[in-house]
Amino acid sequence: MIHTEKQAAPFLYSLDENLEKVKRELGNSTDLVTRQVRLEAVDQMQVGILYTEGLVDKNMISGFMESLMLHARKEDFPVEANPLMLMKDFLLTIGGVEEVYDFDHLYDAILTGDTVILVDGYSYGFIANTKQWEDRGVQETSVQTVVRGSREAFSENLRTNTALVRRRINNRNLWLETMQIGDMTQTKVAMMYIKGVVQESVVTEVRERLGQITIDGILESGNIEEMIQDHTFTPFPTIYNTERPDSVAAGLLEGRVAILVDGTPIVLLVPAVFVQFFQSSEDYYMRADFGILRILRLISFFIALLAPSLYVAVTTFHQEMLQTNLIMSIAAQREGVPFPAAIEALLMEFTFEMLREAGVRMPRAVGSAISIVGALVLGEAAVQAGLVSPATVIVVSITAITSFVFPSFSMSIPIRMLRFGVIALAASFGLIGVFVGMIALCIHLCTLRSFGVPYMAPLAPVNLSDQKDTLIRLPIWMMHTRPHFLRQKNSVRERKSKI
Repeated sequence: MIHTEKQAAPFLYSLDENLEKVKRELGNSTDLVTRQVRLEAVDQMQVGILYTEGLVDKNMISGFMESLMLHARKEDFPVEANPLMLMKDFLLTIGGVEEVYDFDHLYDAILTGDTVILVDGYSYGFIANTKQWEDRGVQETSVQTVVRGSREAFSENLRTNTALVRRRINNRNLWLETMQIGDMTQTKVAMMYIKGVVQESVVTEVRERLGQITIDGILESGNIEEMIQDHTFTPFPTIYNTERPDSVAAGLLEGRVAILVDGTPIVLLVPAVFVQFFQSSEDYYMRADFGILRILRLISFFIALLAPSLYVAVTTFHQEMLQTNLIMSIAAQREGVPFPAAIEALLMEFTFEMLREAGVRMPRAVGSAISIVGALVLGEAAVQAGLVSPATVIVVSITAITSFVFPSFSMSIPIRMLRFGVIALAASFGLIGVFVGMIALCIHLCTLRSFGVPYMAPLAPVNLSDQKDTLIRLPIWMMHTRPHFLRQKNSVRERKSKI
């Protein structure tokens, strides 16, 4: 069966019928404002004005209505001219005026903050750009905080977000493409990239994946992320997300594509690689020797993932690996504890995860206090009651601290998930189970790709020229080329040597 595209309904010649149909189709919504006026300067022409209250700038509407009704005189205009062209060229003192011919475009306009102007006796009208709605403006970052660097964060307004990026990249090759996704929500989604730097195949792939999304509504960039990612059944994020405009600008300069969604302050960057989630924008604002902190973050990654499982494996199966005094101290602490080490670790980890979720969901004024006090009180009470040993509480506490070291919160989520599986392997097979689990995890990571780029690049496959900004960061004057694994069209970013 051949499906034909539905034809848009054209306007009627009667202004009253057009206004009545719009009111009926929108359910006589109380925020829909319609007004009819007569233009003294253009043969008493009857004009209808439609807009949605709360989405428009009323000062702009008052300005062009004043021009239409009060300041225009008939002798100021050419004789025998098209009345609608007179209105567009002489009376509508507002930027961004375009013609509209059907009801579908009319509904899109008034529901997104534009004002529609219809004229009695004509089958087309005008759309005036009067968008303006309340937003929280540009505020300080709340998640990806830094000591040195910009404090600006994205907001929920798409145009504000694109302006924040353009402030940092003042170049005509910074291109922006906008589309609407969601049959019901008609959410605006924008692609930003630097023409001449980004690989064209990546841009084409992103555009195609966005164009294939068919869903009722997009409410957050996480909806987009889930629908365009390469691998669904993996705990690791293959698309980088950030609330920082400087991180997006840096990604664009390296040859990535940014995806901005109207209504959310989180922007997506593709392609993404594993080491990217351990890089902070602060690494590039401080001295190069501070870039060695990335190694600390990677060490924290392994501690957060393996510390409880190693504790369980050693205390359960491999006591001979510990010093005699240490193993005797641990054995003395565990005397009287009714549960094996694996149950202790799982119980404490599960309790901590519940406290963390409770701290996030509770009111901000008491959330952090409840999570901290709850952890201290429950940990001390569990030790005093003999349910867990002090060594287990120490290991779980160290694990909790290291899980907050990652600059990107999305990388801490897979660690929290995989930690329980590795503990189960350690409780079943000891260190052999931990090693087998790590080998399987490495194989899984090496099979992942993000928009055609290996997820473990430039570590696997190894690219020596890209190691200057991987585990450590060399001085900026030494990083004169962009990452080669992104396969940019222009790989040179610095043409001057160090002075």
